[in-house]
Amino acid sequence: MTPNVADILIEALPYIRYFSGMTLVVKYGGNAMVDEQLKEDFARDITLMKFIGLHPVVVHGGGPQINKVLERMGISPRFVRGMRFTDQETMDVVEMVLGGKVNKSIVAQINRQGGKSVGLTGKDGGLLQAEKLQIMHQPDENKPPEILDPGLVGRVTSVNTELISSLSAQGFIPVIAPVGVGAAGETFNINADLVASRVAGSLKSGRLIYLTDVDGLMDARGNLVTSVDAPTVTQMIREGTISGGMIPKLEYALDALENGVEKVQIINGTKRHALLLELFTDQGIGTQVTAQAGTEK
Repeated sequence: MTPNVADILIEALPYIRYFSGMTLVVKYGGNAMVDEQLKEDFARDITLMKFIGLHPVVVHGGGPQINKVLERMGISPRFVRGMRFTDQETMDVVEMVLGGKVNKSIVAQINRQGGKSVGLTGKDGGLLQAEKLQIMHQPDENKPPEILDPGLVGRVTSVNTELISSLSAQGFIPVIAPVGVGAAGETFNINADLVASRVAGSLKSGRLIYLTDVDGLMDARGNLVTSVDAPTVTQMIREGTISGGMIPKLEYALDALENGVEKVQIINGTKRHALLLELFTDQGIGTQVTAQAGTEK
């Protein structure tokens, strides 16, 4: 062991001590779910976190995998205001891919690294209760808003935290596919970022971590913002500094903070061992979002 390696371990010690016993929700998606090396790294990182006393909960996406199956079936993906239009045929594919292939692949990866993982969809044990999502769209301020129908797309109304906490307490790592169930038993496709936010808020988790394909939040000059508070995020959205797909992710982050999550971290999941670098080093690698200014890592 070289002195450099020893220094890294010493640097990690206070963070390991601080995070021990804490629940962390990790939203897993993007290229980190496609690249084989990154998939293995993620499974190792999550397993390590569990063994040193943290309680990770994984929520995953799977858009590219869904698109591949739809393409093979001759079904063209449709999107409504950035959300996948989900008719019954598409919903069947979504449930099959997310709850089956993708979910069980992640579970298997973690188990191969020595962890104990359990795969769930929102339908298992009533984990994610949901209702149909209504999208209000007003293209012209002089015209009344219109309601757009995205099909079987839902929003989370409640989370069965008892199920998650029970599994975590027994040493398992829950891996959740973003499929919810309605009051009449209908199945809903739900945005994974939204599910991660609602799960984290319901668990009052210490951290919500979004793995993305970018380094984090950038300022107007293109520089990485290492730490930002909720009022500043709101202002950056209003000024147009934050745009595109980062807007809903940060809106979900703010919602999680309002519901009791201590901090939200947005990091680049295409970097090897991104989770460990963010949590257990002094500098971290991404953007930390807090409810108010002056909060340290």
